Amino acid sequence: MSSIRALSVASDGSVWWAGSNGLIGHSNDAGATWRVDTLRLSDGALPAFRSVAVTDEAAFALTIASPAVLFRQERGSDHWEPVYTNEDTLAFFDSMHFWDAREGIAMGDPIGGCLSILITRDGGNTWALVPCEDLPPVASDSTGAREAAFAASNGNIVVQGEEAWVASGGVASRIFHTADRGQTWEVTDTPIVQGGAMTGMFSAARCGVHHGIGWGGNWEAMDDNTANKIHTTDGGRTWELLTPSEGPGYRSCVQYKPGTDCQEIWAVGIPGISISNDGGFTWQTEQDSSFYTVRFTGDGSHAWLAGRNQVQCRSLVR
Repeated sequence: MSSIRALSVASDGSVWWAGSNGLIGHSNDAGATWRVDTLRLSDGALPAFRSVAVTDEAAFALTIASPAVLFRQERGSDHWEPVYTNEDTLAFFDSMHFWDAREGIAMGDPIGGCLSILITRDGGNTWALVPCEDLPPVASDSTGAREAAFAASNGNIVVQGEEAWVASGGVASRIFHTADRGQTWEVTDTPIVQGGAMTGMFSAARCGVHHGIGWGGNWEAMDDNTANKIHTTDGGRTWELLTPSEGPGYRSCVQYKPGTDCQEIWAVGIPGISISNDGGFTWQTEQDSSFYTVRFTGDGSHAWLAGRNQVQCRSLVR
């Protein structure tokens, strides 16, 4: 039994997922057969995974809470090796992605006044936190609560070219941006709902040079659609509310379907699967479907969905 919130479709078509109870699974034959591994921490405990990433060389899975451990498996190997451990009591990691086989990024909640941004430059063999002096500080309120992120769908990070977006939530919900693979950073305010413990962006996606979308809402009021989705048409420099008070409410993951000129968007979550065919302005919802995350094959022919004790593939070929 596993709550599966991390899902990745590799360039070779293999599908990888990671969830609770230390479980990591992958299939090389479109889900006909699966290999499922059970990983344990050094004390024998079964960790919860919310982040998974795959390159041409290796697969990676990152646990959430302290001690946070990042495991690496060489493609074709049966052995998972811990390559990074963070024992800070505040450690809590949310998402992971790679620019290419050598350079990757993971992110987590703040430690020492900034988001935890992990970078690798050597194919994931070693990882290092970006110093807080090189990152924008996180916001906080009068109670001491701070801007953070949500480990709901492995959807907090978007990479494209040399860039990356990192979506935050909670006290503030903003887009942290790097144009040079994590060397320098800036942050942009967004108008999405924020300020509460469970408000803000839970996921973001990008399509082409100009288009992007951020989605979340209020986990404690899932039907609220007043300010739960935002979009950009200028590459992330500015963000506007998308159809405020219209369309679906809270969703934990949003993705563009490849090959649709940025028009087909899927937003999935506990309340259902919502699909737009016009860039996010109108939506159709399957309310009897409940998933945490979605990813597409590179050609857009199939959608992979994951949720509580389930991984599902849908053919989109018409």
